[in-house]
Amino acid sequence: MRYPASEKLEIIRLVEGSHLPAKRTLDMVGVPRTTFYHWYDRYLSLGKAGLEDRPSRPARVWNRIPDKVRKQIVDLALEQPELSPRELAVRFTDSRRYFVSEASVYRVLKAHDLITSPAFVVIKAADEFHEKTTRPNQLWQTDFTYLKVVGWGWFYLSTILDDYSRYVVAWRLCTTMRAADVTATLEDALVASGCNHATVAHRPRLLSDNGSSYISGDLADWLEGQGMDHVRGAPNHPQTQGKIERWHQTLKNRILLENYYLPGALEEAVAAFIGHYNHHRYHESLGNLTPADVYLSRAETILKRRKEIKQNTIRQRRLLHSQTAA
Repeated sequence: MRYPASEKLEIIRLVEGSHLPAKRTLDMVGVPRTTFYHWYDRYLSLGKAGLEDRPSRPARVWNRIPDKVRKQIVDLALEQPELSPRELAVRFTDSRRYFVSEASVYRVLKAHDLITSPAFVVIKAADEFHEKTTRPNQLWQTDFTYLKVVGWGWFYLSTILDDYSRYVVAWRLCTTMRAADVTATLEDALVASGCNHATVAHRPRLLSDNGSSYISGDLADWLEGQGMDHVRGAPNHPQTQGKIERWHQTLKNRILLENYYLPGALEEAVAAFIGHYNHHRYHESLGNLTPADVYLSRAETILKRRKEIKQNTIRQRRLLHSQTAA
């Protein structure tokens, strides 16, 4: 049975003023002696405040994020509101060299009312490409998507996306969707990746849908001359090219927030976002690395550094907790 502080004090006064032994008095009121003397010790040392119930949880948790770090998390969230809690956690760990988890960042932002609902619905593919890649430049995905310039009409973005790293190897903003536009984009990708050199043992395979530009004889002849194999997805099954379809959705969610009145303005916006996507946007499917980290083989070094940062952070929190407790 739990007693409020006022009743504990009343029982103490009763025992102190009773002419009977403490044991008999406590037996009469139904309070165990060990419980009473625990109350009495706290009453003598702390007064009436010592009789108040204390929470069962510890007053301080050893791995609690310091208030200074919490403020820094909030400041970073206000500086870069486009980042999700997951991206903020990784960005904070990398830039401040202090580990914070996604769940901790979410709780901090939630406490400051900085969690917003997503502005779009995420579409998840039901299936995966059955042959998973194991290295960069093993398989490239390609496709066109539509982007409009007010007063000019539709433009078509041709993209070469590395399947393993999701890195945008090359892209072109075209006025048509002919095979020549595909080959021009592929030529840019071969140069950018270094795969145009004769020392390359295996050229990347190309994965596309069954659009007219991808089933044309001109493209087939060009690919044969380059020593590249061509794989096409099953009709009416866009999940096979799910990574480049997801890239298009990510691009449009950002690019189409504004209207464009000149082709140059649209091209500049696409270039800026691709730079952000390749080098700054953390992908959960890549272990919270950027496509450039994986494509340029920096992943192992970065993950090792993050592990060291996490271990150092935990040691700092334990030390701070011990110093505070002492």
